Amino acid sequence: MTQNAKPSVAETDWVTLLNDNARTGGQGIRPTHAPSKTRWQFRTGSSIRSAPILRNGILYVTCIAGSLHAIDVTSGRAKWKFPVAQQVHSTPSFYGDKVLFGCDDGKVYAVDCISGAKIWESSTGGEVWTSPVARSGVVFFGSADAQVYAVEAATGRGRWTQQLGGRIYSTAYAAEKQIYVGCGDGRVYSLDASSGKILWSTATGNGIDSSPAVVGDTIVIGSEDFYVYAMDANTGAVRWKYETGLGIASSPAVLSDLVVVGSKEGYLYALDIPTGQLRWKTRASDVITSPPVFGERVVCIQSGGTAAFDITTGTQVWRAGLGGAVQSVPVLAGDAIYVASLNGEVYGLE
Repeated sequence: MTQNAKPSVAETDWVTLLNDNARTGGQGIRPTHAPSKTRWQFRTGSSIRSAPILRNGILYVTCIAGSLHAIDVTSGRAKWKFPVAQQVHSTPSFYGDKVLFGCDDGKVYAVDCISGAKIWESSTGGEVWTSPVARSGVVFFGSADAQVYAVEAATGRGRWTQQLGGRIYSTAYAAEKQIYVGCGDGRVYSLDASSGKILWSTATGNGIDSSPAVVGDTIVIGSEDFYVYAMDANTGAVRWKYETGLGIASSPAVLSDLVVVGSKEGYLYALDIPTGQLRWKTRASDVITSPPVFGERVVCIQSGGTAAFDITTGTQVWRAGLGGAVQSVPVLAGDAIYVASLNGEVYGLE
């Protein structure tokens, strides 16, 4: 991270793989230019299905082989490696001095950011592909056992669990008093943050792997039924829905009154949040399952490479041939872009 880069958001506001409470993604000064050279290349040894995260000059990346890597972004060398027993699909997140991530062994791990030592682990009854969400001293996460868990951020001790109607691969959104999450049963749920009680649920036409974003009192989320939904955050009432060409696993990125989301038919859709009207759509890849991320005047997507599109028109601004993705997101940080690839390579680009 450059010396003049904007510091990361407070740990209490870190709620998703897209970095900040607004779910715009990116850090610091967000670049608009195409990367011209590779600073370094780091080999993890197995496929990466998650997104990297960055803080204080260290990039944290999980890989399928079952490990969390801490990489110095100046040198591209390993700071440490934390191994686990099974595969990892979960994007890590921060809380205080901890890196949190889920594992296919059904556990969520909290690891010391600096040393790589385990602080605690918390068990569920199924694999955890979601990104743990930390807010106000509590970590929230869903599991494939169809339950949402709330545990103490300091110790991993359980606060509550809530059974939903299907597997949970959607990363929750933690507001001050409510938790919002999509579910494999095709419903979006609102849970009371302190008790886990279900406040409301709203059905879509198919399962949901997309992670919700919240803008004011509006929730935006995609469903495998081909639609992007906007719902009232207090009641769950559907305000509008927009049909795309295929199912949506991509999580939406939001900036002011604009939401951008990818569909499995390979198009990016830019929609007006108040009305649901289409601002633009553009072909970005053969298939999109990863979330987009906003840069300065551009929106970036990692799918069959990394590309940037003009935020106003959807016109392609640049494309780099690195970083095939399932759910990965490029990290934009000052004069650098960090990309994790399906082939297990992590790149520092400038």
